[in-house]
Amino acid sequence: QPIGEETYTITPDGNVLTLKCEFKFTDRGSEVPLSATLRTSDSYVPQSFLIKGNTSRSSTIDTDVTINGGDATIRQGKDARTTTVPQKFFTISGYAPVAVQMELMRYWRTHGSPAELAVLPSGTVRIQDRGSDTIDVDGRSVEVERYTVEGLIWGMETLWVDDSNNLAALVSTDAEFDHFEAVLEDYEPALAKFVASAARDEMAALTELSQKLPGRRTGTLAFVGATVIDGIGNKPIPNATVVTADGKIVAVGPTKKVKVPAGAQRIDVRGKYIIPGLWDMHAHYEQVEWGPIYLATGVTTVRDVGNEYDFITAVRDVVNSGKALGPHMLLAGIVDGDSPYAIGITRVNSPADAEMWVKRYHDSGFQQIKIYSSVKPDNVKAICTDAHKVGMTVTGHIPNGMNAYEGVEDGMDMINHIHYIANLLLPKDFDPKKVTGLERLKLMASIDINSEAGKQAVAFFQQHGTVIDPTMALMEMSLRPASEPAANIEPGIARVAPELREQLINGGLPPETASLGQKIAHNDLEIIGALHRAGVPIVAGTDQTVPGFSVYREIELYVQAGFTPMEALQAATIVPARAMKVDGDSGSIQVGKRADLDVLDASPLDNIHNIRSVRSVVASGVLYDPAPLWQSVGFKP
Repeated sequence: QPIGEETYTITPDGNVLTLKCEFKFTDRGSEVPLSATLRTSDSYVPQSFLIKGNTSRSSTIDTDVTINGGDATIRQGKDARTTTVPQKFFTISGYAPVAVQMELMRYWRTHGSPAELAVLPSGTVRIQDRGSDTIDVDGRSVEVERYTVEGLIWGMETLWVDDSNNLAALVSTDAEFDHFEAVLEDYEPALAKFVASAARDEMAALTELSQKLPGRRTGTLAFVGATVIDGIGNKPIPNATVVTADGKIVAVGPTKKVKVPAGAQRIDVRGKYIIPGLWDMHAHYEQVEWGPIYLATGVTTVRDVGNEYDFITAVRDVVNSGKALGPHMLLAGIVDGDSPYAIGITRVNSPADAEMWVKRYHDSGFQQIKIYSSVKPDNVKAICTDAHKVGMTVTGHIPNGMNAYEGVEDGMDMINHIHYIANLLLPKDFDPKKVTGLERLKLMASIDINSEAGKQAVAFFQQHGTVIDPTMALMEMSLRPASEPAANIEPGIARVAPELREQLINGGLPPETASLGQKIAHNDLEIIGALHRAGVPIVAGTDQTVPGFSVYREIELYVQAGFTPMEALQAATIVPARAMKVDGDSGSIQVGKRADLDVLDASPLDNIHNIRSVRSVVASGVLYDPAPLWQSVGFKP
């Protein structure tokens, strides 16, 4: 789906080249403008670089780099510093306009194609030539050279350069972790081939990585001496043994009663705690780097709730087969309707469209359909009806023009994001088209779950058994005061890959609305607590936020909402397994279930923050040490 355009000019003046580019796209109705000016010598050696604007709907950038002989003056926002210029370097920022990446490639190709290249304002990029692809353009075959770039953003990008030294296409992600592709106009008909080629490279990298990790162990494993918390509410078993073989749990119980098979690898876990592998029920697995991140966190199952069809099916198949690194994957296929706010290309604008997409997703092994915000109310019921006929369930947003009552009455089984429940507590005459900005925030801050409207909502979802995926860690981060350092809310930010930090520390509400944001976050927790007390299933999902760490934060927030530590743990284990109808295979530590478990240094039942003390992870019977997993994608262990 075309969402915008980048235009650029390169103006020579003596031996100086000046690149100016304007990068504008509209993401789900929000404009994302970005401009950059890069000055270089005629051999592409940088002299100055200025970039300003938005790198996503919610993140901004304002950076200026000026080269003065052997020094560089760097300003990032209000912070400024001077540093020594490396012998070989380039000036560029992650999520920069595409034309700047083209100039990066021109510099790299004309300066010896170094294995690593320093970049200012910070970091190092690694560029690798991956061979050539032949592309059909206007009936003729054109050969383009394919490269991967790492270190510019978090993860790997793939790009192609033609024989005129122009960047033909880029397959990447944006600063919200969403898929992002850019293609030179002449090559646009070949975009699908570019995407497929990039996916193959990423899958190869994922498979290679999975075989090289230190500490990875397979075979029959016996974990001896830990306290086992089975996840279904039984009393913890002290000094227990868990045996796994062929990807399954084959024994669990007191050590004195469990016979360890001959030849098993005995792993001493005395003083530790074993819990079921965690779930993330709101994943967007946009890049292969999520595999190591999830496993490092102790997440062994994810539900992807909206992705590019060809990409996510390829990732799912290779990961679930055990050939590549990542958690077990369940998929919800996204559908949207035509509107200026639509996402993707899987559109349902009629009952016939609903039938076609449900069939395609079902035949491709998806467990659910995810409804997005622009599906028309008349088509929601058709989607739900067709999905239920083939045994699929339906989750998603509540589309514009509907409320959560209507979505559930039309057949939705699950709802993503707590604010769709909060909206039911607004005045009955509330009109979202007329009440926006500050007035909207004031209304959201004034709602009360103990009001008659609140009691009605809780009773309704209890009666229907609707599963709620609150994504509260995301809400907390977006509603925080801009003056509040993001690391105060999620200390894991200090350990993320450097390319991510700038995106994650931005955001928050300005002083004039910060107190309203805090009240809204408090109200959201009150709603989650009330739903939980009524028996409405709550499942932990992050919608990404801070990769890996937001899984922990989501669980911690449930305790703030009134869950016991056991109940919060279950919201990320057995409750989602039941919601997805796979509790016979996953979600708890029981014989016969998939061997997904985490070894912790301390008990989460004593203090829910101990959920962060992951010592080892077992996913489908394979044992991993988290430290190499974190390091493999640039995070600090």
